[in-house]
Amino acid sequence: MDGDRIKWDRRYREVERFFSLGPSKFLADSLVRVLSLVPGRKALDLACGEGRNSIYLAQQGFEVSGVDISPVGLERGRRRAADLGVSVRFVEADLDDWRPQGSYDLILNFNFLMRGLLPSLVDSLSPGGVVLMETILDAPSLQGEHRKEYLLQPGELGTIFAAFDGRVLLLEEDACLETPVARVLFQKQKKG
Repeated sequence: MDGDRIKWDRRYREVERFFSLGPSKFLADSLVRVLSLVPGRKALDLACGEGRNSIYLAQQGFEVSGVDISPVGLERGRRRAADLGVSVRFVEADLDDWRPQGSYDLILNFNFLMRGLLPSLVDSLSPGGVVLMETILDAPSLQGEHRKEYLLQPGELGTIFAAFDGRVLLLEEDACLETPVARVLFQKQKKG
């Protein structure tokens, strides 16, 4: 959707960095556990923006593909990855139309919600693979203007992932933050 691409390109041009250079706190805090769970080191980072989480995973030895709609954000990610000497495959795509190809051991979904995409993400996980997701929760403390269809409802993330073949290893909602979030660590069922 051109409107989304234009909006995100503008947001990235207006600031030096949209997020910090470091990874998401949830990802950094979960990394040791994730490494103990994943069957391999192939990762997918959805709506990766400027690539901070993709780059962090590449620094940890993952083969990473980061997908985003914004060529401006992706170019920032490419430059930063090159400066740091890591390799990330950045892909420009509209996630309304894009679906994962191949299989992944780890899939990140941060600050992005497209409910219809979640089943194909779980399908593309390797047996024993992991989804690590954190996105905005609709709660009274939420500041700013947000479209309801892009907000998780209380309890929704657990319901979504309970329907998949695997285990929810962590599920939390933090509704008291200025930007309330819900988080999940889900592991797909292993073979046998």
